[in-house]
Amino acid sequence: MKYALYTGCVAKGAGRELLVSTYLACEKLGIELVEMTDAACCGAGVISEDNPLVADILNARTFALAEAQGLDIMNICTTCQGVHRKAQRKLEAKPEHKARVNEELKRDSGREYQGRVKVKHFYEVLLQDVGLEKLKEKVVAPLAGLKLGAFYGCYATRPPEVNDLANPDDPDELERLIEALGATPVKYDERLKCCGFPIAMMNKKNSLQLSGNAIVGAKEAGVDAMVTPCPLCHLNLDAYQPEIESRFGRKLGVPILHIPQLVAMALGVPKDALRLKTHIVRPTGALAP
Repeated sequence: MKYALYTGCVAKGAGRELLVSTYLACEKLGIELVEMTDAACCGAGVISEDNPLVADILNARTFALAEAQGLDIMNICTTCQGVHRKAQRKLEAKPEHKARVNEELKRDSGREYQGRVKVKHFYEVLLQDVGLEKLKEKVVAPLAGLKLGAFYGCYATRPPEVNDLANPDDPDELERLIEALGATPVKYDERLKCCGFPIAMMNKKNSLQLSGNAIVGAKEAGVDAMVTPCPLCHLNLDAYQPEIESRFGRKLGVPILHIPQLVAMALGVPKDALRLKTHIVRPTGALAP
């Protein structure tokens, strides 16, 4: 298996442990990654608010780069995944708009988006391409005894018409993945809520309230850690957790893991290599490096 790796912005900046863990997990699974070093930011839904055409051109260019490599795209950020998938569906549904986008692409770079590339998040690659049974066979350090709560994030489930979840109202994809790695998945009411990251710069109080609600919900459900496929959710849930504790007036101390960290751990990658010590809330107990 070989994919064009779209890293997104956070994995090359504030969340570098995500990129490291992705490479380590994929190496164990025999997945070859070709990093898309020439790809642009997906826009995170922000550019499209001001100029939808520019946003679609940016993302169509990324798709065209992968098509030129003859590879499908693997994302490690559900925000990037959601933006990419929404752009693809829009281009597929509106041939005239796609032609306009390609006209601009050709003029700028000589490229054209054909519509052949598939875009998948890492966890979708595991579920759909690797398969849970094969993944189980690769597990050498099962996460037995750990209770883990998935936090999906907005772009994994919304809007429902552009995601591939079997049931967007009550998904179980991440729970099945957690189970395949030997841990016990824990469902809690807030697992499908927003982490608050999109409003962090405009209304930090409400942003931290949303993150705090999610962490409290997971903690009261008895989790040992939360696991997310979105590095933006990770930032809000982990980096701001001390501030959230001050606002809530209680100690939370819930570690937040990236999905690739969890997978790599179960596949036998030493915990020290996964940069768990860079997290604000350091994993303890069986998760401690």
